Amino acid sequence: MMRNPERSLILASTSRYRRELLTRLRIPFDVVAANIDETPRAGETPDRVARRLALAKARAVSANHPAAVVIGSDQVADLYGTAMGKPMTHARAVQQLQTMRGQTVVFQTAVAVVCADTGFEQTELAAVHVVFRDLTDTEIEAYLQAERPYDCAGSAKSEGLGIALLERIDNDDPTALIGLPLIRTCRLLQAAGLQVLPA
Repeated sequence: MMRNPERSLILASTSRYRRELLTRLRIPFDVVAANIDETPRAGETPDRVARRLALAKARAVSANHPAAVVIGSDQVADLYGTAMGKPMTHARAVQQLQTMRGQTVVFQTAVAVVCADTGFEQTELAAVHVVFRDLTDTEIEAYLQAERPYDCAGSAKSEGLGIALLERIDNDDPTALIGLPLIRTCRLLQAAGLQVLPA
């Protein structure tokens, strides 16, 4: 079975990290911004936030591109039930890393695949357990000046110098921590009828 030529693929994200990851699958795809409200709801757990937003992104883009297979994804850093989002500023990044040092943080990374024409809609969640070293303030400052990871959940850019912040990573989908769990993404794309590898 060859890839379905009638179904184009769209990534509902402008994240350069997700775009770079999806390129690994060697399937042509377009990038379309979802433009949704990403504000967590009252009482919503980090894993539920990630799942809801991944699906909302995919649905929003699919509504305007019903024939396409659309991928949505979202990541929330979960510190014992408290969501740690993208810091956006240096001061906030310092605060996040000071809070997370010596702790185990679960990076909840959700992926959703939607095709409006066929009614296909599925989500999966990859939980990555990350143990942070007991970082000094000097180490935190040096890392932030070098990496400036202000658009990364929890300020931790593990594919760069951020790996030096960590004691251990436990997960079953190696790309999940970077922002798009490709093992789960491949599984969902196949379920949606888009073959990653020719059979």
